[in-house]
Amino acid sequence: MSGTADELTVLRSRHLRLAKRLRADGGVDGYDRAKHLDAFTMPVADLAGMLRLLHRLLPRPDCCIVRGELIRGKRAEGIRRLLYTCNKTGELPTFRDVPRQWLALDLDGVPMPDALAATDLAGCGAAAIAALPEAFHDAACIIQASASHGRSPGLRLRVWTWLSRPTWGAELKRWLADHPCDRSVFSAVQPIYSAAPTLAAGVTDPMLCRLHVLPGNPVVDVPASEALAPPPRLIVPQRSTAGAEAGASAYVRRAMESGVQRILDAGEGNRHPTIVAETCRLARFVAGGHLTAGAVTEAVATAARQAGKDDDGEIAAAIAYGLANPWIAGPMPGEARHGR
Repeated sequence: MSGTADELTVLRSRHLRLAKRLRADGGVDGYDRAKHLDAFTMPVADLAGMLRLLHRLLPRPDCCIVRGELIRGKRAEGIRRLLYTCNKTGELPTFRDVPRQWLALDLDGVPMPDALAATDLAGCGAAAIAALPEAFHDAACIIQASASHGRSPGLRLRVWTWLSRPTWGAELKRWLADHPCDRSVFSAVQPIYSAAPTLAAGVTDPMLCRLHVLPGNPVVDVPASEALAPPPRLIVPQRSTAGAEAGASAYVRRAMESGVQRILDAGEGNRHPTIVAETCRLARFVAGGHLTAGAVTEAVATAARQAGKDDDGEIAAAIAYGLANPWIAGPMPGEARHGR
């Protein structure tokens, strides 16, 4: 299964656990909150190479994987997982987003067929793959049982496979938006846990094997970049003939365009507060009769989705809060700071 050379970024905790822990009472303890980690890069060229690395990492509860690439060198010690400069400490980014040809999918809660046993990884993997796009159905993949597989309802699996081209995380989010996988693992610094769970005293692992290979085509055919490109950037109409917008000034239009652009440019982890702040600012024009609440809602919601925010409920709540609190975000350019 040959492919284009790629790399895997491994994180290592010196003291804390990067694997779940199975308790004697049947419960599962979560991962430790490791903040500072060592990182190193491992080359990988195909799914067979990925399988070898996963076997090495399976007994390592101090290690996990991220999609991102170290900004400086192939190794680092005691760093944080920063994709952007930290607003609180000023620490510089440590990782950058890159396209990867390897792919890890988290499938949680896909219904398990009644006659299927959790220990049947081949059968579980086939059932999980069936819930993915057709391109995955005949492709080779590695099925990994998570710590919750067999302990929580449904299939709890990680699926590793090799793609036909290096693919950006944002492309994967758009491609798999309507399928039952956790899209957070497509982010550059989101941990992808690779170790088997640790076991409390007296507990035996219910899974005799946690890795299984499903044979098939060497790669998953990814749609062309053009097919997975984001929708065109939102262009705010220069003039609207509907309702209160008919009299919008050039200043109001520029404010709308600037607010939309700030949302589009907001980094991961800063999108939600940016959506709230920009809605608050635009709500002032609604209060003044220069824009309608509907126009602001449509513009902000569209920009939020294009920026990568995929929870419509959170988007709606942020917009509703902003429209109800037009004076929270601080003065706009040209406004007196002692005003409302």
